[in-house]
Amino acid sequence: MTRINAILVAAIVVTALVGGTAGVATGSGPSAIVAGDGADADVADIDGGANGLEGGEATADTTAPTCEFPLTITDATGEELTIEEPPERIVTTNPSAAQVLWEFGVEDRVVGVTQFAAYLDGAAEKQDVSAEFGIDRELVADADPDLILAPNASAEDVEPLRNDGHTVYHFTEAKDVDDIADKTDTIGKVADACAEAEETNTWMYEEVETVEERTAEFDRPAALYPLGDGFVVAGDTFTDEIMTIGGTDNVAAAEHTGYPQLSDEVVIEADPELILVTGETAGIIDEEPYAQTTAGIEGNTVEMEVHYLNQPAPRSVVESTRTLADAAETYQEVAADDEGTDEDDVAEATPEPDDDAEAAPEPDDDATDVSAPGFGVGVTALAVFLATVGAILLGRR
Repeated sequence: MTRINAILVAAIVVTALVGGTAGVATGSGPSAIVAGDGADADVADIDGGANGLEGGEATADTTAPTCEFPLTITDATGEELTIEEPPERIVTTNPSAAQVLWEFGVEDRVVGVTQFAAYLDGAAEKQDVSAEFGIDRELVADADPDLILAPNASAEDVEPLRNDGHTVYHFTEAKDVDDIADKTDTIGKVADACAEAEETNTWMYEEVETVEERTAEFDRPAALYPLGDGFVVAGDTFTDEIMTIGGTDNVAAAEHTGYPQLSDEVVIEADPELILVTGETAGIIDEEPYAQTTAGIEGNTVEMEVHYLNQPAPRSVVESTRTLADAAETYQEVAADDEGTDEDDVAEATPEPDDDAEAAPEPDDDATDVSAPGFGVGVTALAVFLATVGAILLGRR
């Protein structure tokens, strides 16, 4: 394997100000998400979403679907719920549902979120219903919701909340893009945002198709997403789907599903060429066993936005696959350039030493090297809201 001494920094830089405030643009189209209270900066890439406008207003669509109430719907627990009228006070027990509601532009009807939704603009103004582990039922009651949306990771909270008299819709685990589209459609139905849900899903599928066409001919680099303490992301997961669409081959998915804990020997044998990291896990590339892999030896990391990589929602799909495709393409180009360099050509192009020439000056220890071969050195401005492996596996979903 050709050595590429480089760092893949695929950080997302905040570039947009919406209505004078960096954050999620309200309205009907997919919009930008940036850092909220005490959280890291997220994406600000307003492309008009499915309506194809450059940050403009969505055009009226007389064929857009409308929601109907009363609505009777069955959730993942088999519970049949009847929602009499559009909810005005919604609590989300996991951030993926909150992200979708912000995408719809109906965050004004959200009254409670968890700490992991703090990156959403305006989330600090909502009731934080988090407990040390899970949900604080008293704080949920204080928010006085007429509907609670509980994605898969909140399964243990559903029955207690129902026993408290709340209306709770519980989602199944979203493991791929189609699951996310179904989840988005359901959120649209129960939150009276059916047209927004259809538009968001159309946008997501179009963007996924664009990335898949771009990565179809890639010589896919072997990739791994370590979570710490030996845990990694394997197959049959939302993040594995992101890695595949983004043009990489998840080495942990070959023989594992879910979030297994791999031995050092297995990781070294898998030998990933790229390591996916988030802000606070960037240093894992220098730790064992990752330091012994091709990615560790060459310093090849792809810095991803933690909220998007770990929250199954349309914006997460679009931003994460774009970022990873950029990194995979760059890696491929650098590898091809390096492999195309003939050692004889290098030797021929290297001048013979001149005995009369002055010796090269010693390097200045105070100097700052701002360049590097291959991808170059990038500096991220993201301060990531990542706490523990448990939070990665559960809280952010």
